[in-house]
Amino acid sequence: MEDRLAQGHAYFLREEALAALGSSPETLNMALMRQAKKNRLASPRRGFYLILRPEDRAIGAPDPARWIDPLMKYLRVDYRIALLRAAAFHGASHQAAMVFQVIVPKQTRSFEIGRHRLEFVYQNPSAFGKVNRPDWLNSLKSAAGFAKVAGIELTLLDCARYFHKAGGINGVAQIVKDLGGQARSDKLAKLAAHYENSSMRRLGYLLERMRHVRQANALRSFAKKAKATVLLDPSVKPLIEELPGLHEKESQWRLILNESVEVDF
Repeated sequence: MEDRLAQGHAYFLREEALAALGSSPETLNMALMRQAKKNRLASPRRGFYLILRPEDRAIGAPDPARWIDPLMKYLRVDYRIALLRAAAFHGASHQAAMVFQVIVPKQTRSFEIGRHRLEFVYQNPSAFGKVNRPDWLNSLKSAAGFAKVAGIELTLLDCARYFHKAGGINGVAQIVKDLGGQARSDKLAKLAAHYENSSMRRLGYLLERMRHVRQANALRSFAKKAKATVLLDPSVKPLIEELPGLHEKESQWRLILNESVEVDF
């Protein structure tokens, strides 16, 4: 454990420990249990161990940004840090993310470790492979190295697509207000082609509402292709299903404004 920390790695694999110590699996199991009881080790996945420095022990684990990359390599699953944590990384002022969200192309169980909660959000492997490219990602640097994080454009698109994971429509609107002006319109348009039309219309409407007109214009082609009007907030159902027209319609984006949008300025 001391050797690993000296190398700048606050984690190790079970196989590495067996090779380094030359002990039997049973002896290693006992040693790992002793260290865990002393609050010096934590294990987010079987066979993968985190070494807890004194400053980590009160919260039960280091910041996941410090070990998410080696964990995902160990699991052999590609990933990107996304949604609320990505928005906070890019400077969304209201995003004190209580959950560390990661988008993956494989069904992966979420878990808690110490006071941290890691949530894995599934994206269709085909779409994931098309958008999880180096030129559309950023790197989150920590003492342990680098982790993949969604770029600004990808963060906006992910939040619009998985809005229920990003604080609802108002949560997404706040992120759009904070980050929308930094998005490159050309990147936004290219990436948007890999997302659902309805999600892109919601994002375009919110961008326009937050006065990021250039970015909103990059998504107008999606509204022109739309064949049906959809709810701005699908999670809010009308009291009478047959009467969705009681809400105001936004004709340019082909949306039914069934929820008021409120943000902090």
